[in-house]
Parts: sequence; structure tokens; C-alpha cells
Amino acid sequence: MGSFDIADFLSNLVIYMVVWLFAVSAHEAAHAWMSWKFEDDTAYRLGRVTLNPIPHIDPLGTLILPIIGFLFGYFQGLAGIPLIMWGKPTPVNPLKWRKKNLANVMVSLAGIAVNITIAVVVSIILKILIAYGFFTMENIQTGITAPLFALLYTTVILNVGLAIFNLLPFPPLDGSKALQSILPRSFEPYFELLETYGFLILLVLMQVGIISFLVTPIRNFILYYLF
Repeated sequence: MGSFDIADFLSNLVIYMVVWLFAVSAHEAAHAWMSWKFEDDTAYRLGRVTLNPIPHIDPLGTLILPIIGFLFGYFQGLAGIPLIMWGKPTPVNPLKWRKKNLANVMVSLAGIAVNITIAVVVSIILKILIAYGFFTMENIQTGITAPLFALLYTTVILNVGLAIFNLLPFPPLDGSKALQSILPRSFEPYFELLETYGFLILLVLMQVGIISFLVTPIRNFILYYLF
């Protein structure tokens, strides 16, 4: 790596964290809003139906680990260490839900749907700005529009990544909760086992590369059509 550019490092870190905080806040707020629409006001009363990142921040999962992950990616060579990032879990009370099974699916998938929606909308904005010459190959690298391009591009990448990762059927990820409502009750022992060891299993699968093997093709397929 060449000489260290502190200005470039700090600007990229700020963009990365701003986009991440927005993505995870939208994700958790969507869970809270959907649960509220199914008559559970638990998260609503705690102020979680908001894009303000403060109520959604978990110090370790929302701040420390994302910064470590950015450092690994920026300086390279350390990206093999598995990292999971998360927001403060949105509290829900299934006993308050009407149409419990439908509510469980809708609440679980709400965050994923919002992240995909953000990615699609921002990618359309990017395409329009590129088509009208606002972004060119020159100014997205060194021009005054470079930070704006980096902000929009990172928004698409992080929101798609967050959505796809959360589709995986391992607790505590959203995909497992939605799947639990769809599959027959005979699968309950499977989910009980995963509830106990899901996080550990997730870390192991990340370490051996299985998560990347599953997520990367889907992410690249979506990004191909968005860009």
C-alpha cells in the first residue's frame, strides 16, 4: 500500500458509518413499524419507529464491529476474520399480534424489504445522474462529486448486503423467523436447536467461507441488475 492518506481514510470512514447507521436504522424501524401495524405497540412505545439511529444503536454491533470491519477492508489483508454487525434488536410481543403467523412473516421480512427498496431507489438515482453526465469516470474518483458518488454507491452495496445476509435461515437472523412460521410444526426441534446454537453456527459458517459462498452470488446477481 502507498502512503497513508488520512483525509481519504476519514472521509471514507464517515461515509461508511453514515450509510451503515442509516441502513440498520431503517431495517430496525421497519420491524418496529410492521409490528405496530399488527397491533403490537411494544417497540413503538420505546421510540423505535424512527430513522434516528440513536435508539437502534448497539455499541458493539452497530459501532465497534463496523469500524473494525471498515479498517480490515481499508488496510486489507485482515478480511478473513469473520465479523457480524447488527443493530439493537427490535422488541416485539407476539402475544399482541393479530394473525400471528402472518405477522411473524411480515415483521421478520420488513427490514429486508426496506433495505432492498432503499438499494433500488438509490441505484435508480445513480443511473439518472450518470445518464445526465453529473457523474463521470473522472469526477467520481477525484472531483468534488466523488464523496456524493461514494455515498450513493455505498448505500446500494451495504443495503443489499444487509438484506441478503438477513435472509439466511439461522437465528437470530430474520430469515429464520419467517421460515419458522411457514414450515410445519415438525421442524420445531430444528429451530429450538438453532435458537440455542445459531449464533455460534453462524460464526463457524462465516469462518469456513460457507456464508460467503451462499451470499456472494445472490448479492452480485442483484447488484448486476441494479447497476
